[in-house]
Amino acid sequence: MAEFVYRPVVGAALTMFKALDLKIDTQGSQNIPRSGGAVLVSNHISYLDFIFAGLTALPQKRLVRFMAKDAVFKHRISGPLMRGMKHIPVDRKQGEAAYQQALEALRAGEIVGVFPEATISESFTLKSFKSGAVRLAQEANVPLIPMALWGTQRLWTKGRPRNFKRSHIPVTIRVGEPVEAPADQYAGAISRRLREQVQELLEAAQRSYPVRPKDASDTWWVPAHLGGTAPTAAEVRGTL
Repeated sequence: MAEFVYRPVVGAALTMFKALDLKIDTQGSQNIPRSGGAVLVSNHISYLDFIFAGLTALPQKRLVRFMAKDAVFKHRISGPLMRGMKHIPVDRKQGEAAYQQALEALRAGEIVGVFPEATISESFTLKSFKSGAVRLAQEANVPLIPMALWGTQRLWTKGRPRNFKRSHIPVTIRVGEPVEAPADQYAGAISRRLREQVQELLEAAQRSYPVRPKDASDTWWVPAHLGGTAPTAAEVRGTL
C-alpha cells in the first residue's frame, strides 16, 4: 500500500525539481541492487537529502525507506506523507524500536536509507559516523551502498532560508560500489571504511560540480578547506 503514496510523492518532487530547473547529475545508480535488502548510506547537508538520495534508486525500480527523526512524522503536513511512504521514525532517546523496524524491512528485501552522521553537517564536511548502519547490514546480512550528495545545501539547509526560486541550482550525486559488512568483523572498523568511501564520493562530487560561487556573498555553501566561508567543524562544535 505504501507505493500508492510513495510514487505520487516522487512524481510531485520531480515536477517541483523540473519547475525549479534543477540540474541533477547522478552517477552510479547501477550500484543499487535491483532486488534484496541493502542499507543506503549518505552524507547529510540538507533537509531535502532524503528526497535526492531516494531518486538514485528509481533507475533500478526501487524505493527507499528512510530512517528520520520522529519530529518529521509529527508535523501536520510531512507526517502523513512520511507514514504513508513507510519511512521509519527514530526517537533518539529510544532508538531500539526504529532499529528493529529497519531490520525487519531489510530482511523483507527493502532498501533502508540511513544518514550515519545523524544530523545535518553545518560545515558541509563529513562528521563521524554512528555504527548503526553497519550493525543493521551485519545483522540482516545485506550490503552497504555508499553515496554522496553535493549542492542540496544551496536549496535548504540548517540556519539558511529556503531557496525554492527558479535558480538553476545543480545537484551532484555519486553512488559507490557496495561495501560488505561481515558479521565477524568489528562494526567500528567497517564504519570507518564506509566513511572513507563516502568521503571519496563526496570529493568526486565536489570536483565535478559545474559552478562556483558568484561572488564573496555566495561562498557560504563552500567548506572552509575549499576556500569557502562555511564554518569549520570545530567552529560548529563551539571549540573556537
